[in-house]
Amino acid sequence: MNHNEYLPFRSEIKEVMKHTDIEYTFRMAYEGDVKPGQFFEVSIPKFGEAPISVSGIREDSVDLTIRRVGTVTGEIFERYQGDSLFLRGPYGNGFDVENYRGKELLVIAGGTGLSPVKAVVDYFSDHIEETNGMTLVAGFKTPKDILFLEDFGKWKQAMEVILTVDCADDDTACQIGLVTQYIPGLKLKNKEETTAIVVGPPAMMRFTTQGLLDIGLKEENIWISHERKMCCGIGKCGHCKIDDTYVCLDGPVFPYTKGRKLLD
Repeated sequence: MNHNEYLPFRSEIKEVMKHTDIEYTFRMAYEGDVKPGQFFEVSIPKFGEAPISVSGIREDSVDLTIRRVGTVTGEIFERYQGDSLFLRGPYGNGFDVENYRGKELLVIAGGTGLSPVKAVVDYFSDHIEETNGMTLVAGFKTPKDILFLEDFGKWKQAMEVILTVDCADDDTACQIGLVTQYIPGLKLKNKEETTAIVVGPPAMMRFTTQGLLDIGLKEENIWISHERKMCCGIGKCGHCKIDDTYVCLDGPVFPYTKGRKLLD
């Protein structure tokens, strides 16, 4: 799809999928190159726009998982299948599956951090033979906050899956605890060669990456995603700039060796 990167284009809502009371996935018509971890600017005239990560990739559409947290996203939730939204993008540096092909892959995601890495999980779930084994650790606050619950059954058939919540009722089927407490017990074949992706709230990523380093993973084999104050998406407004780095252009996906240095 050829278009001016400064101008939004109209995209039809092909499907709307509810996950929680405040988190829906909008399947948007789109044909073109896009990588997991990239994002689109989603807009509604008179209301503004918001950066939303790609959570799924198909030949004729992309999935955008959106949390209702403000004016723009609130208005998006008033749209339904057959309606349209305006998109700009895709923008940013995403996850390149070539970095993980043929290797053992560990994905650790916290909360909505599962959204930008979901397309990677989907890809290798369908092509598990292209890895040397894969483990997914996903953590949420409560069972009611779990995203993509219907996908976990499929993923469990292809890889080791640890689904955990911070707290739950006695009858929950989930494990309980923070994702970091499961790191020491991970059954990895060769920790020095294992590749890892960590996405979630800043504190979660900080303690998780430290936990991975403590068990023997190498810094250069870890990738993270910084989604910090991105606004224009094209490096013009400067809201996401840290030192000489524009998160919307140079990221939001970074190798940990670079991403760990991006401090306010």
